[in-house]
Amino acid sequence: MTSITLKHMFFALALAAGTLSMSAAGARSPYVSEIADYVYPQNAPASLSDLVYMPDGLSYLTMSADRSAIVRYDTKTGKEIEVFADLSKARETTLTEIDGFTLSADASKILVYRNRTAIYRRSFTAEYYVYEVRTRLLRPLSTQHSTQRSPIFSANARMVAFVADNNIYIKKLDYNTEVAVTDDGRLGEIINGVSDWTNEEEFATTCSMAFSPDNLTLCFVKYDESEVPTYTLPIYSGSCKPDQRYALYPGVYSYKYPVAGENNSRVTLHSYDVETRKVKDIALADKNIEYIPNIHYAPSGNILIVPTLNREQNRLEIYSVNPKSTVVKSIYVEQSDAWISPETYENIHYDTDRFTVMSSKSGFAHLYQYSYTGSELRQLTSGDFDVTAYYGSDALGNQYYQAAAPTPLDRTVRRIDKKGLTKSVSPEKGWSTASFSPDKNFMMLTHSDAETPPVITLCNTAGKTLRTIEDNSVYSRRYDGRIPTKRFLTINSDGYELNAYMIMPPDFSESKKYPVVMTQYSGPGSQSVVNRWQMDFDYFYALKGYIVVCVDGRGTGGRGRKFTDVVYKQLGHFETVDQINAANHIASLPYVDSDRIGICGWSYGGYEALMCATEAGSPFAATVAIAPVTDWRYYDTVYAERYMLTPRQNDDGYRTSAPINRTTRLTCPLLLMYGTADDNVHPANTLEFVSRLQSQGSLCDMFVFPNMNHSINGCNARAVVYAKMLDFFDRNLKDKH
Repeated sequence: MTSITLKHMFFALALAAGTLSMSAAGARSPYVSEIADYVYPQNAPASLSDLVYMPDGLSYLTMSADRSAIVRYDTKTGKEIEVFADLSKARETTLTEIDGFTLSADASKILVYRNRTAIYRRSFTAEYYVYEVRTRLLRPLSTQHSTQRSPIFSANARMVAFVADNNIYIKKLDYNTEVAVTDDGRLGEIINGVSDWTNEEEFATTCSMAFSPDNLTLCFVKYDESEVPTYTLPIYSGSCKPDQRYALYPGVYSYKYPVAGENNSRVTLHSYDVETRKVKDIALADKNIEYIPNIHYAPSGNILIVPTLNREQNRLEIYSVNPKSTVVKSIYVEQSDAWISPETYENIHYDTDRFTVMSSKSGFAHLYQYSYTGSELRQLTSGDFDVTAYYGSDALGNQYYQAAAPTPLDRTVRRIDKKGLTKSVSPEKGWSTASFSPDKNFMMLTHSDAETPPVITLCNTAGKTLRTIEDNSVYSRRYDGRIPTKRFLTINSDGYELNAYMIMPPDFSESKKYPVVMTQYSGPGSQSVVNRWQMDFDYFYALKGYIVVCVDGRGTGGRGRKFTDVVYKQLGHFETVDQINAANHIASLPYVDSDRIGICGWSYGGYEALMCATEAGSPFAATVAIAPVTDWRYYDTVYAERYMLTPRQNDDGYRTSAPINRTTRLTCPLLLMYGTADDNVHPANTLEFVSRLQSQGSLCDMFVFPNMNHSINGCNARAVVYAKMLDFFDRNLKDKH
């Protein structure tokens, strides 16, 4: 294949913060306002509010509409019982508004916070206050630190541990005193009790502290990131929440980010004795331990449970630790020929006498229960389907879980009774998720399918509906007459039946020829083709005359490990084979114009869109890649190495999986978009790719969002993303007709 020339493509470089400039005419696109209802945040239906159950499960708490109070409601009836905490009338301190709250285990105290400031994707600092329910006393959590991070109550609610300036402190509420647990925390070097960027992003960890059930010990993980390379991003004034500090000279944002093969933070485990104020180091014998994804105490006794991973992430070992004696015992080991699924160590469930692990060692994700001495008690589930969540057990011994069944497109909530009999307590088809009261007497069930927005009902745990909490009828009426038909189908690729959907234009006729936009994510373990409500840009594109197709190729989830593991050490290969085979199948349909098929994607989907566009014999007439990875050497250690090992271990795999090494094969028009403050998939991915194109005399379109992160959200930016993409497809697919 030859490189792109001026004859094949024209170049347009646009910069956008909150408005869209048409690359051809310089006029504002009508698509921006039209598409807003179909994309985030306007496309989101009402969901289950952030309710917090009282310990008995008979009532729950939520914030009032004006966010100045916390209100208690009856779980069964939904009726208001009382204003549990009116913060505007508290003693000593009053607050007019809060951002959120945490209830202590005994419901005697509440941590409330305001002025939340994001750190990374999940973490934040805020001004925290402690509210005593009985006395209505409201006091700042700390008078020595203006903001705090990740506070946790002790089991008896008499202490709160928190992090400030990378050190851990304990507030003793009875005496209103504050004690430093650590003093070695330093920006860019040592972090105590909360995770660094990589561990937070890839292990969903925001707090690495745990109080013992007897309130005598606080355990924590220390992250030494002093040897991790620093990454720097520019900061501009911008027009979305402009910052005049950077009006004339850009600023910089620097943080520690290890790309594949570089040094990770060194993680170590420690315990703090509340009475003696002594810190002990807890040594884990295996020198190959690279990661501690999380730590938890068992509900009773003095047992700290510590899951660990080697750097390759193909060996999980769980330890039982006595923090006082520092004695460590291995109680679970699992090894994989590929990688250990993150669901295994992120969703361990702890009961008084056992813990439950979701393991894929049989080839499908299933539940296994173990004693705290390491003995396997039983395999709870089995079959050719994946378990996707475990909710725990009730007083009668019934156990509850979610499964990718009866097909991988569905999710059902199921109950196993003491005799081992399994029953669905949700509809069999569609997508169901559950939130249980602490005693498992009530279940809040959220159910939707491809044609029906989510309906949230309160059920008993046999699945009987007690009341409807939210039916999203107002939301649904917004789209009356504006929801094109979504069809599910399968497409054969090299003998594999791939799940797919097609969204057809409202006036679809098999006698016409339509342009096609293929959208996909394709990342390992992900699923885009599912039977749930997913209002998004693809429906709007169908309204504008496109057939939109999505295909889950090999490597995606819900179909067992054999289907997923094929991509190991060769990301992008089978995904590309499957997307191109699917495109060729779509092109053969009588109502598809085979010369007008485009492909798009975001993040991993953007990566895969570039892989498809740079594949020999690619059938795509136009490609859009948003925030794409262009070489896995540019991405973080945990994610890249989970699937590819390190570049030193798998040099050929990294080389052949990188779109940046395939730019000379690009023969279709390309649009690249990214945010300049993307701390996840760095702008360098796109800029280095464009540099290769420039050096070979090739052209592309590029659209940049100043100060936007990986999500490109805020100030209507998401509508701009998809409006720009639609404009690009119109010019390169529709205008070819």
